[in-house]
Amino acid sequence: MPLEPGRLTIAATPTQSGNSPYDGGLGNASWSFPLQTPHNPFKQAMAQGQAQIGLWLGLANAYSAEILAGTGYDWLLVDGEHAPNDLRSILHQLQAIASATSALPPGMQAPHPIARVPVGDTALIKQYLDIGAQTLLVPMVDTPEQARQLVRATRYAPEGVRGMGSALARSSRWQAYPQYVHEANQQICLLVQAETVEAMNNLDAIAATPGLDGVFIGPADLSASMGHPGNPGHPEVQAAIHDGIARILRAGKAPGILATTESQARQWLAAGALFVAVGVDTMLLASAAQDLLARFRTEATTPAVRPLGY
Repeated sequence: MPLEPGRLTIAATPTQSGNSPYDGGLGNASWSFPLQTPHNPFKQAMAQGQAQIGLWLGLANAYSAEILAGTGYDWLLVDGEHAPNDLRSILHQLQAIASATSALPPGMQAPHPIARVPVGDTALIKQYLDIGAQTLLVPMVDTPEQARQLVRATRYAPEGVRGMGSALARSSRWQAYPQYVHEANQQICLLVQAETVEAMNNLDAIAATPGLDGVFIGPADLSASMGHPGNPGHPEVQAAIHDGIARILRAGKAPGILATTESQARQWLAAGALFVAVGVDTMLLASAAQDLLARFRTEATTPAVRPLGY
């Protein structure tokens, strides 16, 4: 049967009994199914209120991303803001995460990649979506006007202003998904970061933005904005985060946060956060290497004290 663009064809070969295990006893047969734009399991989990545990990737390396994609996290954040990534390295990590799923044990859910853009620029967002990111995290969103513009940047017309170019885009499998431009809007998940005093003052309006799926509270920048740089554990900052999570939930959206200790992560999960990063790959690597070395040092050494925050 000739291949038809945009369709998946499965041919059944008869077994010794004359029937294929795929054909329900009908002998030789083939089926052709139209390829559909992949659904976004992270977006679905957020809508259903299912907490998702993630890991922050800052090593900017596809090899390490592929390793971590096989460890069982619900989502992996590829950081384009503070890590030394560019569009091409983000692409390579998305490809690596996707390839790792082929070796997952039976029953293990594939991790969902989230890409953090360096800034909420419409053209850059278009490029991140075209290389295959379905879920974006946008930093430093302080106003509902910014949030509304970001929603439009992630959607094709008439809902938004995302430029057409699916023939060049990995996200459409280079138009192998024939309905991509009609289906993509429903699968995009937009997360924005509230990490300043201004953003927290505007949080209710930001969270109420139609088309916005979640709000991530950034403890490090928020603590600096509140006058406590380097001290996200300050009682005023902690109180603001608790209040923010509650307000995001009241708006019907998913709250998120990054925690670098188990006690922090459990605290925010108990408070209702739905997407929680429980570690950073750079910090894990440094900590594990330091702990391993300490087992073999005969002389008493005092390791460098590292901040517990991000």
